[in-house]
Amino acid sequence: MLVKEWAAREGLHPQTVWKWCREGTMPVSVEHTPTGMWLIHDPKYETRSCTTPGGSRTVCYARVSSAGQKTDLRRQADRLKAFALSMGVEAPEVVTETGSGMDEHRRRLNRLLADPTVGTIVVEHRDRLARMNFELVENALKAQGRRVIVVDDAELDDGLVRDMTEVLTSFCARLYGRRAAKHRAQAALEAMRGV
Repeated sequence: MLVKEWAAREGLHPQTVWKWCREGTMPVSVEHTPTGMWLIHDPKYETRSCTTPGGSRTVCYARVSSAGQKTDLRRQADRLKAFALSMGVEAPEVVTETGSGMDEHRRRLNRLLADPTVGTIVVEHRDRLARMNFELVENALKAQGRRVIVVDDAELDDGLVRDMTEVLTSFCARLYGRRAAKHRAQAALEAMRGV
C-alpha cells in the first residue's frame, strides 16, 4: 500500500513514515520502486483471501497514449502494483503499453485478453483498457470466468452520459484524428451542458 494510506491507518504523519522508509527503520517491510515511490507491505492490512478465478494469474495493465508520458506510465504501474498487493496478490505482474485507447491493435492487451491463464486484469480507469465498449470486453471475460477490476471507477456513473461520451469520442477520432478525440469530445459535452 502507499505511504499516505498506511500512515492514515496507523495514525501517523506521512512525512514521518517517509523518513522511516529512507532511514530503513520501518517496522514492516517496504519496497522502493524505480520511480521513487515507497510501497509498504504490512501483513495486517494486506488480505490474503483474494481468490482469482481457477487459481489463475492477476495482471496489472497500465497504458498511456504517447511516448512523452513514460513517467506517467511508470507511476500508473506502481499504483496498480500497490493496489494488487493490498488485495493480497503475492507477486502481481505488470504489463505496460503505449498506444491510443481507440486503437484495437494493442499487442500486449490483445495477448492478455487471449491468454486463458490470466484470470484478473487490474486497470486504473476504464479508459485505460478501452475507450469504447468497455462493458463488451468485461462481459466477454466474465463469460470465460475471468474479470476486470477498475481501481478508480468513479468516472461516469450515468450510463447515458458515458454512452454519449463514447459516441462523441468515436466521431471526433474520425474527424480530427485519434489524438485530439477525447479533448474534442469533452469540449462538445461541455458546450452541450452550457446550452
